[in-house]
Amino acid sequence: MNIVKEFPHATAHEDVRIPLRDGTLLYARIWRPVTDEPVPALLEYLPYRLTDWTAPRDAQRHPWYAGHGYASVRVDVRGHGNSGGRVGDEYDARELADGVEVVEWLAAQPWCDGSVGMFGISWGGFNSLQIAALAPEPLKAVVTVCSSDDRYDNDVHYMGGSVLAVDMHAWAATMLAFASRPPDPEFVGEGWRDAWLARLESVEPPVHTWLAHQTRDDYWRHGSVCEDYGAVRAAVLAVGGWHDPYRDTVLRLVEHLPEGRVRGLIGPWSHQYPDRGLPPGPAIGFLQETLRWWDHWLKGADNGVMDEPLLRSWISRSHRPATTYAELPGRWVADPAWPSPAVTPVTYALQGAPVQVASPQHTGLDAGRFFPFGNDADLPPDQREEDAKSACFEFPVPGTGPVEILGRPRVALRLRLDVPYGQVIARLCDVAPDGSSTLVTRGALNLSARRGRDRAEPWPAGAYEDVALELNGIGHAFPPGHRIRLALSSAYWPWIWPRAGSEAGWTLDPAASALTLPVREPREADAAVAFEAPEQAEPLGVVVPETLDEPRPERLVVRDVARGTWRLEVDPRYGGTRVYPDGLEFTEDALEVYEIQEDDALSARTRSDWRIRLHRPERGWDARIETRSEISCDAGGFLTSNEVVCRDGEEVVFHRTWERRLPRAAG
Repeated sequence: MNIVKEFPHATAHEDVRIPLRDGTLLYARIWRPVTDEPVPALLEYLPYRLTDWTAPRDAQRHPWYAGHGYASVRVDVRGHGNSGGRVGDEYDARELADGVEVVEWLAAQPWCDGSVGMFGISWGGFNSLQIAALAPEPLKAVVTVCSSDDRYDNDVHYMGGSVLAVDMHAWAATMLAFASRPPDPEFVGEGWRDAWLARLESVEPPVHTWLAHQTRDDYWRHGSVCEDYGAVRAAVLAVGGWHDPYRDTVLRLVEHLPEGRVRGLIGPWSHQYPDRGLPPGPAIGFLQETLRWWDHWLKGADNGVMDEPLLRSWISRSHRPATTYAELPGRWVADPAWPSPAVTPVTYALQGAPVQVASPQHTGLDAGRFFPFGNDADLPPDQREEDAKSACFEFPVPGTGPVEILGRPRVALRLRLDVPYGQVIARLCDVAPDGSSTLVTRGALNLSARRGRDRAEPWPAGAYEDVALELNGIGHAFPPGHRIRLALSSAYWPWIWPRAGSEAGWTLDPAASALTLPVREPREADAAVAFEAPEQAEPLGVVVPETLDEPRPERLVVRDVARGTWRLEVDPRYGGTRVYPDGLEFTEDALEVYEIQEDDALSARTRSDWRIRLHRPERGWDARIETRSEISCDAGGFLTSNEVVCRDGEEVVFHRTWERRLPRAAG
């Protein structure tokens, strides 16, 4: 990592409050080059607290952009951090309208030349795309990283029409804890407590809303850019990683946005900016890459950025299964169009007699983390145990060269169900000669959503039907001597929430089923893809103190043999304890628990506990938040329980519990 201490421009920063038309003030930090000339502005707009939670990451990139001639601006969403107003739902109309106002405010500042770009990862990547679809005139370009164009089928709530137990639960619990954090008196003054209490009165567990919309209705269509790609007028650089759940958005954006206004980049990365050096690598000079984008679209530079291939992507070479990789072996490839002329669908017939698939309910414990962040236990381990609970079909890699795939594999299946509901999960694995099985990609389909995510149709008992599902996109090379394995299961806990009766599984007719792989031929242009080494601004100087406590395992599986119960304990390891240069001590601790009995779909239950402390010893400020979130189910619906306790020092200033039963209409 090249830490840059000197830039083309000297820089300065200031904290400001951006006024909205309804009188709300949004808290912002602005880094600017020291110059008398107006410059373009870059906006990152998030609910994650610029004065603490994202401050280390912000320090890596915003000063770097300022040093290269841009006003780089980080804004807290309404109701979060030190911004005014009440907390809303994710990407709601108010958040997006506020974002449009912020874009217009930036363009009107005397230090701005009227052109604005937006960038962000995850939430910030989402709302960058969504605000671009509202087409504010000053917004000329966007860099969207690890984001989605489809809020229903490519986010943290549903997958293939099924409830994503692992993140419907975990993310709802996380956002409940995050939304309950107070403003910081260091930045808002003595009124922080009154503002906190007013904010807490509006807090609602988001799981109530998310579970109330179990099919792809208008709630999910809002903010889903895939509803109308033509609404996006800004130029879009779409970036993802093969180990990020949102990477398919990059493939859809380069296919559907005008070729002259979009470019795509997919690397081997997890849910992180590609310059941070977190596993798996290799990292790239991402800030330099985005600077070329900004210079072209915001300053009119003729720098050849639009001469790059439409899609640059990474194809991983075969590698042994592991839960982390410092760097993956592989190579960069270039495709001038998408779908690529270099990719040919190759179909493999499954063949064989009908087979009954009724996977144990704990199938999926080796799925790995839905959102890999670069931690040691994020990625799926050897899949042999999962494969043993599935129906597997294998195909030898032919010839003397590798079979390289790029894109979304597709599975067509003929199934029979004797119950109204069920799920099918397909995993594509690379099996080495020693039998080790590396997960390549996967997909899921709630069989009641087989005719569309906007409806729920029970299966006619005893009938055969043909269904199809796409797996998540991937770039991978299967070497000679290995086998391509398709593993099909009827359960995948805790990713997919099971439904009553689904223990019966389904019958597969392999003779009428097939796997289609997107096989890519090498191109001469592949060799030209290259990137600079990563650069960043100087780190913020946050200190992570050592503790005497033995760290918890990141992922721990516990089996009760007598009861047939399996429990997965997950420490998401967002940050632990850190001390900031301004004296803030920020501590957070979270534990997620997922339990299920191997033969009972209705035994599924989740729990998440959060503890957060914000402490400024010199001011005597000590704010503490504790939350508990649980989900269980019965034959008719989901049962949710949530609790928030907030303290100012030892004084409890807020305590509320919520108990809800949400009917299960689909999902």
